[in-house]
Formats: sequence, C-alpha cells, structure tokens
Amino acid sequence: MSGKGAEVKAFRAAGRGKKCPICGAAVAIANRPFCSKRCADLDLGRWLRGGYRIPAEEPPDGGEQTGEETGEEGGPGSGEDPS
Repeated sequence: MSGKGAEVKAFRAAGRGKKCPICGAAVAIANRPFCSKRCADLDLGRWLRGGYRIPAEEPPDGGEQTGEETGEEGGPGSGEDPS
C-alpha cells in the first residue's frame, strides 16, 4: 500500500470518533486535531499567553540567589569594600 491516497484513507478510518480538545465536536480532517480553524486559533492563543504552562517549584530559600550561591565574590576591582 503506497501512495498518498492510501495514507489519507488510513487516517480517516483511524480518526473516526475523535473529539476536538477545545469544544468536543467531531474532528475535521483539514483542521486535525481540531474541528475548525476557530478552535485551532483558540488553542494557539492559549499557548501564546502561557495557558499551558507547567508551574515550577520554587527553591526553599524563596528563589533568589545571593552572590555567595552564584560564586560571585567581591574581589579586587569589584568596587566593594572588603572590610
């Protein structure tokens, strides 16, 4: 089975019963995995606004690093008073 027509037929058979992740309507082959361009655009907007972001865990110290933790020191020429 080779050729473009065979691939499309195989997908159509496999795609039956799929639902749009945005509205739940039947998936359109031209807009898969969505039912329409509108739902595809809504999903893209969610990605661009960070709606699918996975929150990161903050370090126990509050997330801010001091110069000591980053390896920075006030050495000669750093402008800091060593006393």
